Amino acid sequence: MGGKRCILDLTIIGIAILCAVPARADETYGKAPANLNEYLDRLVSAYPGKIAGHDDRFLILKNGMKFRISDGRTDKTFRELLEKPEIDDMFYVPYPAGAALASPAINMDPGRVRFEPLFVAMYGDCNNHEVARTLRTINWLPRHGGGKAAVTTTNGVAAALELVSRELDVLPDDQVKYLVPLAGAYDCRKVAGSSVRSMHAYGAAIDINLRYANYWRWAHGNRDRPRWRNHIPIHIVRIFEKHGFIWGGTWYHYDTMHFEYRPELLSSKTTGRDIR
Repeated sequence: MGGKRCILDLTIIGIAILCAVPARADETYGKAPANLNEYLDRLVSAYPGKIAGHDDRFLILKNGMKFRISDGRTDKTFRELLEKPEIDDMFYVPYPAGAALASPAINMDPGRVRFEPLFVAMYGDCNNHEVARTLRTINWLPRHGGGKAAVTTTNGVAAALELVSRELDVLPDDQVKYLVPLAGAYDCRKVAGSSVRSMHAYGAAIDINLRYANYWRWAHGNRDRPRWRNHIPIHIVRIFEKHGFIWGGTWYHYDTMHFEYRPELLSSKTTGRDIR
């Protein structure tokens, strides 16, 4: 198939085929996706309380702030993509909602690239205690004694996570074991090995049971070529996605315990909401 890797997956959601074209380790990035306007429209729809709209050059917030959409560069290293992205860089690879479980191509980390000034503008700066003022503690899987999780109410994150918890709480015990206890929620910190904020710093992410987690930094052998591993059942992932959360297990630099609220990367078909 012309160098493509295709994997057939038979899951509870049906049959899916995922074909990934292997990327080079030294590949550069920065070319805007052909459907960039669609993604920008999704940003506006995903965060209606914070984002007013966009034109060809700027994303415009409701408080009047403007952020440049692109710097025009197409020669960014992967490190630059993570550390110094523009808004269009966040969409350098689509999030594979509904696709089969498979090892992602090199440096394909959908959602891991985040334009930090936008997220700080929406959620606040945790170093200045701005995020802490928006936190709400929710009961995580209360039927199974899941404990508490502190997440932000901004952009409806806490309400969305409560819906996730409600659906997961009716799963059988052999599935709940992946979810309880939580490994973390709000945490004012940076991404490990990076200078940029984690989504945990905005109160918009949670980590499920550490016991069943796989993380690329823990991988044996060559860290530059981590071998993808996962124990999390796909139907758990689909419940999170339904309510606007993406999964770190879709990343080449995988983090299978991690879920973060990023509805702009999910279509309305995935979430059931009007996120275009």
